[in-house]
Amino acid sequence: MPNTLFVGIDVSSNSCEVAFLDDEGRQLGRSFSVPNDLEGACKIGEAICLSAEAQEVSDVRIGLESTSVYGWHLRDFLFDLESLKKYSTLVYDMNPSIVAGFKKSFSRKPKTDSLDAFAIAQRVRFGQLRPYSKAHMTTAPLQQISRLRFHLVQTLTAEQNRALNMLFLKFSSYKQSNPFSRVFGKASTSVLEEFTPDEIASYSVEDLASFILENGNSRLKDPNVAAKVIQSAAKRSYRLNSKMQDAVDVTLSLTLQNIEFLRSQIKKADAVIAREVEAFPQTLTTVPGLGPVLVAGIISEVGDIFRFKDHGALAQFAGLTWTNYQSGDFEAEEHSLTKAGNRYLRYYLVEAANSLRVHNEEFKRFYQRKYKEVPKHQHKRALVLTARKLVRLIFSMLRKGQIYNPEAMNKPV
Repeated sequence: MPNTLFVGIDVSSNSCEVAFLDDEGRQLGRSFSVPNDLEGACKIGEAICLSAEAQEVSDVRIGLESTSVYGWHLRDFLFDLESLKKYSTLVYDMNPSIVAGFKKSFSRKPKTDSLDAFAIAQRVRFGQLRPYSKAHMTTAPLQQISRLRFHLVQTLTAEQNRALNMLFLKFSSYKQSNPFSRVFGKASTSVLEEFTPDEIASYSVEDLASFILENGNSRLKDPNVAAKVIQSAAKRSYRLNSKMQDAVDVTLSLTLQNIEFLRSQIKKADAVIAREVEAFPQTLTTVPGLGPVLVAGIISEVGDIFRFKDHGALAQFAGLTWTNYQSGDFEAEEHSLTKAGNRYLRYYLVEAANSLRVHNEEFKRFYQRKYKEVPKHQHKRALVLTARKLVRLIFSMLRKGQIYNPEAMNKPV
């Protein structure tokens, strides 16, 4: 008599294809499709209970491929479904790469939704998967806001690059003259939106300094020096073709407005993240250099730390592992990152490493040592190696629930 019912669900935005298997991997009946909505989820739940009762099983194992957000509602629905609690029910939210690799064993069969559901159920039957848990639900809200912040930062970077291109067309010597500490600071953007290079060149230094003082902030040390630098740059700059002037002015002005808006959105996201992290039980903020934004991005992507057997597995999940190229007696001196892991976690780990190399003495020394080891790509290499070192610390701290202790990094977990 079979003891376990295996359920594979292939989820898309519009529908869910469902297949049932027994202990021997035999499909139970034909696969079926339902809409990906609440009514469809109820039908899946009813069908699972009917099949479990008919097969007289004690265990139910349900696998869904975590494609974007389309399986989110169904996963939580089945996880909390009261009628499934009389069985030993586990739900698996499976990484698409795991499913894709397993599907290759069915390569001779046509690509259909029913095959996908069948393959997902078979992969669950093979085991070695960690089930979805309440711990995932705890970090999911933080993950959403942290990922939003990531995309806002990426968009901001793209807009800043666009603005720099337009800036070169309008005022070619401005950036290299470096009149302000930040090209996109308040005083700098005010000058760029208000004046052309010709106007600046003919302006008096005193009037230009007065404008900078009115539109800047208290951190500006000497407006007169900045005015002289800008005026000198204006005289050295190329003059833009008059037919391009209006288009470049409008494009630069609108892009600068986009930059200001994105900054305000990031600031709002940071405030929400700080509030959420304050109520979240964790110890990573005890590490000098790790603020709430970085910690939120890390813990929300790591989720349940116990799903990783060691810090190497966590590093692999983040894509902080290196490729090896060797042929015969030749071995490449440079190795690139695999970058096959979680891009959000990798981003926040590298950003955290960049903060730690400034604010944490232990990591500062490590970064500087790695920086001096090679003649090129020093910063990039040292930063990634610092992030890899950080992975070991994070793994240890999350596992043990302890506050920061530099010596813990050198002890096995």
